[in-house]
Amino acid sequence: MKQAINIIIGLTLLLFASCAEGQIKTPEKAMTIFDGFKNKEKFLKDDKLFYPGIGDSSLKPVLTKKINLAADDFEKLAEKGNATDKEYQNAIKIGLERFADLYLQLDTEDRERVCSYFEELMDIVGLESSGGHLNNFMYGFDPSK
Repeated sequence: MKQAINIIIGLTLLLFASCAEGQIKTPEKAMTIFDGFKNKEKFLKDDKLFYPGIGDSSLKPVLTKKINLAADDFEKLAEKGNATDKEYQNAIKIGLERFADLYLQLDTEDRERVCSYFEELMDIVGLESSGGHLNNFMYGFDPSK
């Protein structure tokens, strides 16, 4: 009987933990990884991603700056040590909104590359979902809805 009660208590605690608002504990080396991310040259040809390189090379510095600002946003949240999924997803939304003035100048490959940079940022902190923001940026809607 005691064992059954312990199991029920344990499962209840797990349920409460899983229902908490997805706090993300910042990985130990996240700040170093953010620095590496911001310092690497972006929008270069990448055969692994089948990315041919930036379509309009004059956009490269502007796009790089916008991506690095998003990395700064993520880094600030990571410094808190316990930011929530929603806070990171809001940072993605804000970061993608920075591209609004250039959106029509970006071809499909460049938009996909922007999204892949955001996915790299998500991987740094262990965020599993953009909350639909990457789909909205790419396709104008969230196909999961």
